[in-house]
Amino acid sequence: MIKFAIVEDDARFCKSLRRVVESNPEYTCDAIYPNGKQALEGIPARVPDMVIMDLNLPDMAGADVTAQLKSAMPNLSIIILTVYNDSENIFRALRAGASGYLLKQATAQEILEAITEVHRGGAPMTSEIARKVIATFHEPSKQNQKDVETLSPREKEILELLAQGYANKEIADKLGITVGTACWYLHGIYRKLHVQSRVQAVNKLRRKTA
Repeated sequence: MIKFAIVEDDARFCKSLRRVVESNPEYTCDAIYPNGKQALEGIPARVPDMVIMDLNLPDMAGADVTAQLKSAMPNLSIIILTVYNDSENIFRALRAGASGYLLKQATAQEILEAITEVHRGGAPMTSEIARKVIATFHEPSKQNQKDVETLSPREKEILELLAQGYANKEIADKLGITVGTACWYLHGIYRKLHVQSRVQAVNKLRRKTA
C-alpha cells in the first residue's frame, strides 16, 4: 500500500483528487494539508510515501514547502499538481526536488500513471511541461552567443588562444603584452561570460560555436 499526503487548499479539488488517487486499491490518502505550515509539521511525523503538492498555497509557496520537505526527507517523492505552466515555476519546483510536474487539467488516468511512474523512479510531466523543459536546453547556446558577442576584439582573441591551450605567459608573449595585462583581460572575459575559470570560459566559447 502506497500512502499519500495531499497539500492543497482547494477543498473541492482536494476531494476530487483523493477520489482519483484511491481509485487504485494500492493507493491510500494518509492525510490532507490545506497549507504549507501544516504540511511541514504533519508530513515528517506521518512519513507518507508520496506527496501531491499544489504550488499556490495560502501561506507559502509550494516550491518552498517541497524544498524543506526534501531537505528533511530526501527519499520522499513529491509530485507538483498545479495550474502554473510558466518556466519559472516549473524549474523552481524541479530545483526544489519535485519528482514530477503535472497541470491540474491532467486526466485521472494521467495522474494515476504519473504516480506509478514516480514510484518506479521516473519523473513524469504533462506534454506541455515537457516541451517547456526541452525548450530551455536550447536557450544556453543563445545566451552563450550573446555573452561572447559582448567581448572586445582583443578579448575574443585571448579567448581563442585560451581555447587552443595557451598559458597566460604564452598568450602575453604571443600578443606582445605583459602577463599582468593578459590577466586583466582574462578577468574581464570571466566577468562578461559569467564564469569563474578558463575551463568554463572555453566551454562557453565551444557551446557558442557548436
